[in-house]
Formats: sequence, C-alpha cells, structure tokens
Amino acid sequence: MHGRPRNASKPEEEAASAAKAVQLRSLQSQFMTNHHDKIYTNEAIELSTKLLEINPEAYTAWNYRKLAVEDRLARIEPDPNLVSAILDEELRVVESALRQNFKSYGAWHHRKWVLSKGHSSVGNELRLLEKFQKLDSRNFHAWNYRRFVVELTNRSEQDELQYTDDMINNNFSNYSAWHNRSVLLSSLLAQNADGFMPNIKIPEEYDFVHSAIFTEPDDQSGWFYHLWLLDQTLNVETPLLTSSWPSHGSSIILSGAGCLSGSSSMFTTFCSESGSFPLILYFDQAVGGVSSSTVTIDSELKGNEGLVWEPIPNKNSQVSCVWVARLKYVSSDPCEYKVKIRVGNSPGIVSSRGYNFNAPYEFVFTAHVHDTVEDSQEGIVSWTDGFDIWDAKSKDLNSLVTLDRLNAEMDFKWRQEAIDSEVECFGILPDSKIGKLTLARLLMAREAMVSDDAVKGVHYEEILQLYNDLMALDSSHYQYYKDEHSKAFLHKVTSSSESLSRHLLRYRDMNNLVCLRLNNLSLSRIASVEKLLFVQMLDLSHNELHSTEGLEAMQLLSCLNLSHNRIRSFSALDSLRHVKQLKVLDVSHNHIGKHSVDTTRYLCSSPLSNSELGQDDVGKQNPGLVTKYWDAYCVLRDLNLKQLDIAGNEIAGEEFSSFVLQVVPKLVWLDGQKKLGN
Repeated sequence: MHGRPRNASKPEEEAASAAKAVQLRSLQSQFMTNHHDKIYTNEAIELSTKLLEINPEAYTAWNYRKLAVEDRLARIEPDPNLVSAILDEELRVVESALRQNFKSYGAWHHRKWVLSKGHSSVGNELRLLEKFQKLDSRNFHAWNYRRFVVELTNRSEQDELQYTDDMINNNFSNYSAWHNRSVLLSSLLAQNADGFMPNIKIPEEYDFVHSAIFTEPDDQSGWFYHLWLLDQTLNVETPLLTSSWPSHGSSIILSGAGCLSGSSSMFTTFCSESGSFPLILYFDQAVGGVSSSTVTIDSELKGNEGLVWEPIPNKNSQVSCVWVARLKYVSSDPCEYKVKIRVGNSPGIVSSRGYNFNAPYEFVFTAHVHDTVEDSQEGIVSWTDGFDIWDAKSKDLNSLVTLDRLNAEMDFKWRQEAIDSEVECFGILPDSKIGKLTLARLLMAREAMVSDDAVKGVHYEEILQLYNDLMALDSSHYQYYKDEHSKAFLHKVTSSSESLSRHLLRYRDMNNLVCLRLNNLSLSRIASVEKLLFVQMLDLSHNELHSTEGLEAMQLLSCLNLSHNRIRSFSALDSLRHVKQLKVLDVSHNHIGKHSVDTTRYLCSSPLSNSELGQDDVGKQNPGLVTKYWDAYCVLRDLNLKQLDIAGNEIAGEEFSSFVLQVVPKLVWLDGQKKLGN
C-alpha cells in the first residue's frame, strides 16, 4: 500500500502461522463459551487477553471486555484506585494488541472507549502516539486517534498544524499528515482564526506544498493536497444562484396542448396539457429552504398563491442544486403578464454545509398567454428535417439564457491571482501524468473565473489537448480523462453566446422549438446543463454516453435523441423520470439488454424490493413481464411519451414492444410505426 511492496512469506513463517491458527481455534472455542454464558471471572478475562494477543482483530473479544469491565465496575465499591486498576489493565491490553497489529480497528476503538470513561492522562496518550508514529508515521488509525485525543485537551489547532509541518518536512510522502493538515485548516479557515484568512493562508499553502511536489514529483501525497487547495480556492462558501428559467428580461409564449399559428422565433413557446409551466432555480451548490416564503412571486397569473417548490431529483432529500415550481395559467384567457421573482429576500435558503444564501436576486420576465388555434398534431418528429439555422448575429440567445451571473456578482480577485500563479508555476514542470492533469484542472479553474468576454475561452483548446495526451499516456484511467474531456468541451460550447449559437437550431414543425445539436462529438458525460435550461429539443446521438445524469434540470426538454450511444439499461435513464415535459425519446442502437443491470446503482435494487412495483393494471395483468423488464417499467411508467424509438437494442422485439405499449398508453409512435387506433 502507498508504494510499499509486499514480501512473500518464508516457509518458517508459514509454519508459525499454522501453529498460531491451531492455538487460536482452541482459545476461540473456550472464549465463545464464556461470552455466551456471561462469565466475567479473572480466568475468563485472562483468556480473552490471550486471544487478543494472538488476534487483535477479534472484535467480539473487545466487546466482551467492555461488558466485563462494566460488570466489574458495577460490583466494586466506588474506590478510585480499584477503578483505575481495572481501566489501566484495559489500556495495557490495547497497547499490547497494537504492538501486534498497529492497524487494528477494534483495539483503537477500545482505547477510545476507555478514555471516554474519563480515565488516562491525555499527555500520556500523546506520548504513546508519538512513539507509535515513529514506527509508522502514515498510519491513519493513529492520526484519527490523535484527533480524538486532542479534542479532549486544550491543545490548540495551531499547535497541531505545526505538528503536521514537522511530520511532513520529515517525510513528504506522509499522506495522513497532509490529510490532517487539511482537516485543521478547514476548521481554522471556517473560524476566520487570526492569521487564517483564506486570501492570505491559501496562497501560503500553495507555496508550502510546492516543496513536496517539486522535490518528489512522483509521490501522490502532495498532489492530493494541492487538489484540495484548488477546491478551497474555487469553492465559495455561501450559495449563489447560477441561472434560472425564465431568465431575466425574457419573453415566453404559453398555450395549451397543440401548435400555434405563426409562433415567433423571438420567443420560447411552451405548450402544456396541464396548464402550468416550470420556474427553475439552479444554485451552484445543494441548498434547502426554497419555499414560497424565501422565493416570492409578483404576478397577475391567478391560482399561484403558496407555490410549492420541489428539489430535482427528489430523492427524499430536501436539498438540491435544482429547484422547480410550476406556475399555473389559463390558455383560454389570452393576455400579457409581467412576472417578477425575488429569490432570497427573506432568510431561510441554506446550503447543505450550513451557509446562508445572502445574495438576493430578482428577475422579471413577460408571459404571453395564447389560446391554441390549431389542433394538436400527432405527426412523427424528425431529427433530420424541419430545422432552421440559428442566426448567430441575432440577440435572441441573450433573452433565453443569462450567462456568468455568478462571476459578475462575486469578487474573485485573490482566487484569480492564486490560480494564475499556479498555472505559471506548473507550466514549467516537466511533463508527467499528474502534472498534465493538474495543469488541466488549473486552466479549467481559470476559465471558470473569467468574466471578460475578450479572453474567455482561450484555454479550452489547451485543456482538451492535455486530456487527449493523458488518454494516450495512461490507458488505465482512460474513461476518467474521457469524461473530463467531455465536460471541458461542453464548458467551451457554453462559454459564450457565440459558441453556443453554432449548435442551436429552431424546429419549425413544433412551434419553433429551440434545438441544441451535440451529436457526433464523442461525448461520454453531460455537463454545463445550468446554461441549457432553455433547450427544448436535444440531439445527443452518436456519442459515447452511458447515462442521462444531469438532464433532470432541463425541465423544458420535450424531445431527446440518445441514439447510437453506450447506454446499457433503462435504469441509466432514471433522471428522465423527472422531466415531465418529455414527449419524444430515441434510445435506438444502444446496448440495452446486452448486459445485466447493475442493480446497486439505480432507482430500485430488485423488482421485489419496491412495494409499489407492479401494483398498477400492467403489473397485475403481466407480473412476469414486469419482473423481466423491471428497469424499463420503473422508468417508462413515469414518462408521458408520445414517440419512442428502441430499435437496434438487444432488448427490442415483439414481446418488449407489446409491453412498452401497455406501460406507456399515450404512446403514438414506436420505432417509426404508428400505434393502431391512432
């Protein structure tokens, strides 16, 4: 572990191990009898001592000793000397066990338990730790125990930080010391302790870690700490509103289900059978407390008092980056309404880390409510015909999405200076895998902080090339580099209105829906969705995607093309269950049905673990098919699809097609064929 080779056992060591096993079995049999019969005599306790000397990992023996101590303490007079003798013996047994196995979880936990009784000198514990840490300075058990002991003392965090200085300077490869340093600094920075202001201390820490990285560039410990520092540089403690839909100053057209005559390309047209449209708030970190009291709405649209905000995706958690409310309207009552949204004027929005949202934001948009003048058409949606090219010179995009609000509202001066200094520093480091990866991360961080349009996006080509180099150099981590390359590319696409407009179209056959084409780009991950909330039609075909994670934020999405990707199961489409507007889905020519489903990762572990599964008409009529196609059933039953393409997958066939038509009763088109009766 950590680069230390394992040596093969010698014959004499194997013989000793076999003899030890025989003795262990004999002791364990006698010990278990004592344990079950609750025998806490001196002889029985001594037997557990011998067992732990041979096998410090005998966790039951440690629990037995706790019970024995409690029993003995209950039987004696409250004599401090007797109590001290009993607990001293426990500490002696623990120390003996740790000499046998310094990494014994049970031994370290037992020692904590003894100290929780108020026994032992903390100074003695620290001296014992220093003795142990000289034997193995990187042992994380000892470091964890050290933090526990220090909490019982008046020893300052600054003194402990100095201790990590000494340990690191003695051995740059001491990963546990670096980790402890990050724990201590996190606390001191959060307290704004004297001399620990982030804009001063973090740049100093960069200088400190450089000594390790440039002295031993092949050791990972310093690099991991550098990554932690980068996170501290980028992360803003207080949550911020990154984007919203509708965006400030935008205009939208609302109608009932169907098509509108002469729908303008200047506006986003939203047609809804339910007579409501989503309001979307996207924060830079998970927050809770989004409600009608913390987000106020000023509008003449009726029936929207006490609006309910829901986290997306709703995993029985009340914190999320994405919050959605549905504003009602009446399509038979054409009119123009101004809608004003105020976010955070009242306290209550709090991050999952406990920080308050204190950057109130207000945005205003115009809603044009139209009556539907044409009947709803059930024609098939084409991904090749009926599109108009987006005019890159038009100002339409500015009314659809607000970019870089985060950058405009925050002072990133010291953060930018720190990142710029690191980029300059690592630009001269000799080529290495970890060096290239760190430089790519630093350049991504620099791009995240750029607000000047003149220099925005200038580093993306270098970032993409760095990840290409890494994919060629380090095949064992190819997929990670591939995912990071995909995320960098999507950040590049969404970095400006000009670059984004190159991928945008209007689908004139459906109210000029806004279509984003990201096909044939070898994408393996989805990113930057906070800048794509306005997209209604998304073409991700001919990529290398394995899941739809992230798309749940795109609540306007009505048409999605995922054909010719690497999706292995319907469970990988779980996020789409939260996209209530989705009507058209193409997952043809993927790998669905070719591989067994990894049931540990998705919405339910097995058909039998969910009590609601199969309780509807489809489940009652076809329990065998529900069990066979349970992942498809779990996803498709929550969708309101009218068009679905599944051809070219292993799962496709008459039986599955028949099952799909039962699960999705409103489906009109399946694999290009119109459902009978429509």
